Amino acid sequence: MENKQIRLLETDYHSAYWNMALDQVLMEQAAAGQGTFPCLRLYRWKPPAVSIGYFQRLREEVDVDKCRELGVDIVRRATGGGAVFHDAELTYSFVTKIYPDNILESYKLVCGAILSGLESIGIKGQFSPLNDLVLGGKKFSGNAQTRKNGVMLQHGTILLQVDVEKMFSLLKVPDEKMRGKLISSVKERVTGLDIPYQKASQAVKEGFSLAFGATLAKSDVSLKELMATENASKIYSSLQWLDRV
Repeated sequence: MENKQIRLLETDYHSAYWNMALDQVLMEQAAAGQGTFPCLRLYRWKPPAVSIGYFQRLREEVDVDKCRELGVDIVRRATGGGAVFHDAELTYSFVTKIYPDNILESYKLVCGAILSGLESIGIKGQFSPLNDLVLGGKKFSGNAQTRKNGVMLQHGTILLQVDVEKMFSLLKVPDEKMRGKLISSVKERVTGLDIPYQKASQAVKEGFSLAFGATLAKSDVSLKELMATENASKIYSSLQWLDRV
């Protein structure tokens, strides 16, 4: 599957609500036949945030009071999956109308682009079905998808550094007595790439260009997109959306 051109958005730091809102806006534009697609977006989170999956129950997954105390945002994604702490990482989203019907194959396609880019800088990761990337047997990237009106959105994290203690101070655990063992277990199973953000982002861009046989056309978020994102941000920051399940 080749796309001759992929729109590139590098939006850097924004709030959790803005980040999720822009992903939604890009999907809606693609479904309406507006804008340039496929679109690759690279971004970060400020302040740090916890995102929960579309189907998760907020208060079963997140220590809301601790997040407020530490100034950590909480947002519900439009995609499934588990709770994720976003801090020292590169996050990407990819919106396209051309994708394999088979979910596993679509994950392989997009995750393969990331792996290809990382390999170009000497990081030889592997795809771990259904939607993880691993290095030396340790997970460094989790990914999630949603499909609607003929459009696929896949977004995911690429961990650069990992603070497991802070992560578990924000997330609920089934049994507090097991917290220490869980932290040790996650340290054994999760890793950061320990490279600068700019190096990681350049690798990802090169990987998408290579994997899709495309040039990346860098652009800014349009005024129309900005206005729509600001409106959608109000939904993502609302208690009605966050506590909907």
